[in-house]
Amino acid sequence: MAMDAAPSSVPEAPVERRFSWRGGLSARLLLLTTLFVALSALLVLPPALAAFEEQWLLERVRAAELASTVAEADPSLRISDRISAQLLDGAGVVSVAIQSEGVRRLVLAAPREIRTPYLVDLRSQNPGSWLAAPFFTLTSREGSLVRVVAEPQFREAEFVEILTPDAPLKADLLGYLVRLAVVTAFVAILAGALVYLSLNRFLVAPMQRITRAMERFRANPEDPKARIELSGRLDEIGRAEAELDRMQADLVAALNSRARLAALGEAVAKINHDLRNMLTSAQIASDRLAAIGDPKVAAALPRLERALDRAVTLATNVLTYGKTDEAAPDVRPLPLKAALKSAAEEAGLPTPQVRFATGVDTKVRVLADPDQLHRILTNLLRNARQAIEGQAGRKGKIQAALIVEDGVSIVRISDDGPGLPDKAQENLFLPFAGSARRGGTGLGLVIARELAQGHGGELTLVRSSGEGTVFELRLPGAPEPAKGR
Repeated sequence: MAMDAAPSSVPEAPVERRFSWRGGLSARLLLLTTLFVALSALLVLPPALAAFEEQWLLERVRAAELASTVAEADPSLRISDRISAQLLDGAGVVSVAIQSEGVRRLVLAAPREIRTPYLVDLRSQNPGSWLAAPFFTLTSREGSLVRVVAEPQFREAEFVEILTPDAPLKADLLGYLVRLAVVTAFVAILAGALVYLSLNRFLVAPMQRITRAMERFRANPEDPKARIELSGRLDEIGRAEAELDRMQADLVAALNSRARLAALGEAVAKINHDLRNMLTSAQIASDRLAAIGDPKVAAALPRLERALDRAVTLATNVLTYGKTDEAAPDVRPLPLKAALKSAAEEAGLPTPQVRFATGVDTKVRVLADPDQLHRILTNLLRNARQAIEGQAGRKGKIQAALIVEDGVSIVRISDDGPGLPDKAQENLFLPFAGSARRGGTGLGLVIARELAQGHGGELTLVRSSGEGTVFELRLPGAPEPAKGR
């Protein structure tokens, strides 16, 4: 029964796109990428400004150092004020001092009053002061002077000291900051765009595709276009696509099964009343047969009555089974051989083509519900008989045995039939999927396994091949054998 049998009166809801600017993953990714790239650019600015200021001051120190060597080249060690001013203006400083052998000498000085400068020692700077120096310069008072101390390069001395106005430095720093900000912004925008586009292509877009597939599938599972299209990727995105595809396939199968079960329940509900009336009429007829007194009728009547009683009980409970779980088993010690014999009779065993044998002693017992154990064994024996009879011109044998292991009773049903097909073995305990016989519903083993699990046990397929099939019914408990003959 196909899924289209399920009711579909509710109109399909349109698939809502959930990738708006405020809530979409793509928008959040763009925002975070912009913020992180801008933050990384801001982290680059302080060391770049500090390096620029250090280089700017070193250039002034070297120019002043060269100017001091020119001044000391005069034999009289005296230069005019005009030449001194030219040397100082050329170096961009106010004064130059040299310390040698512990003596500090003022080599060049401007003839004007100066204010107290702030100190920058280029010989030894810790990272904190080095990074903070440009910002101190940019926020200094107008007309401030900076005193710079550095190692000499062109002469033998302990250090070179200059005094220079910080206005040119501040102007150059601001110009460099603007240029650096423009370049950094351009690089940040370019890098952010590349990062965003890459992540959006390889992560966000596939996730959007997966999400849209989930939304379409939720809106209409019957639509073939709602299934996810696998991209063939081997990473986590590919694994997510593969798992979503498997989940959708499982859900479609479950919906198919559910639709078939719903249709089956509806059909059973319609015929259940008439079926019970028919069985009641059959019981009345069996009572009349019992009054005849024919020996052959009297011998066959108990089997007919048991079959009718089970049929009435099953018909009465069939709707309950369709709505809820199977009734809890009424567990009691039962003679296994008698249960096997009764189940074999209902399964149509033996036949001219199929023999049935059991080595179970008449006193051996198991703990089980009589009716539910009968249903399990009948299903297993009937399946085995039908498998053997499906082989034209071949005879076969079904055997039943009991094994007790660690307080568990294991009823083993084996046959020498053709075995189950691979597809039937894969779906053995799935409703409507595990039947190996044309026209079969695939519900028999499902119900039998559910009944076994209701006992706290299990029904398993041990093996199935061209040499035959073996099932094991495990039932908790191993009661003592019955006493007497």
